[in-house]
Amino acid sequence: MTQRRPSGRTVIELVDVHKYFGEVTAVNGLNLRVEAGEVVAFLGPNGAGKSTTIDLLLGLARPDSGTVRVCGRLPVDAVRHGLVAAALQSGGLLRDFTVAETVRYVSSVYPTARPVDQVLEVAGLTSIAGRRVGKCSGGEQQRLRFALALLPEPQLLVLDEPTTGMDVEARQDFWKAVRRDAERGRAVLFATHYLDEADAHADRIVVVREGAVVADGPAAKIKNLATGRQIRVLWPGAEPATVRALSGVDSAEVHGDSVMLRTRDSDRVARHLLNHTAARDLEITATLESAFVALTGRGSSRSPAGATEPGPEERG
Repeated sequence: MTQRRPSGRTVIELVDVHKYFGEVTAVNGLNLRVEAGEVVAFLGPNGAGKSTTIDLLLGLARPDSGTVRVCGRLPVDAVRHGLVAAALQSGGLLRDFTVAETVRYVSSVYPTARPVDQVLEVAGLTSIAGRRVGKCSGGEQQRLRFALALLPEPQLLVLDEPTTGMDVEARQDFWKAVRRDAERGRAVLFATHYLDEADAHADRIVVVREGAVVADGPAAKIKNLATGRQIRVLWPGAEPATVRALSGVDSAEVHGDSVMLRTRDSDRVARHLLNHTAARDLEITATLESAFVALTGRGSSRSPAGATEPGPEERG
């Protein structure tokens, strides 16, 4: 995906933010800047501080120290003026309303709002506009939350696990809609456990661990931080025990003629496969999953930028 140029207009600015819950440090010196038009994936393991950071951006919590600004304002002011909206993972829907009634009702609370029919179309809900919310699937309800978040024409859209419950086609349509909206100048910050979505759809990936940013950049840059590589080959007749015994291989999976290896010395393993086995059609990749594990696993340490991370407990 082509990297978008920064617009120069800051939408999110967090500077040395700390948040505590009793003796627990949920956010520990977190720094983050997001500009208009950027789609940013916000990744981290459970307990990394993602939910607390999102609460801070939405004005649902206040930092104990540091600065949090959305569109140059305090988050509560930004929310009050319709500059920030969120599509969260659960809650907030009336089961007896139809999809269209829900959008129309929420639209009425804003002084100015995007047209209801337009929002339904963007979210891919036009065909089920007359369906009662209680009869909608989990994925359809997620798309409805997305539609509601678009109503005030926010400058920042925060998405928490936005494609949970969606099938493959619905996920693809959803991300196309998000990208079209970002191209209009909206900043999008999304948290997800689907690393393939972050890899495919984010301009930037921000990885947090124990309340601090440990990596920030395009997917290619993040993947280069992985401690190993993945090798895929076609190897007819490969025996799992033989594959796993190869020198330099950390783990291996055999599915018919397809073999996937993980290694920290991909050059040596590749030479051996091509010169001494029946393997062919070899492909070496650095995966976002490998980088994520390297950056957030128990053995990982401080980021190159020096972000520190004592153990917090993330809410939600």
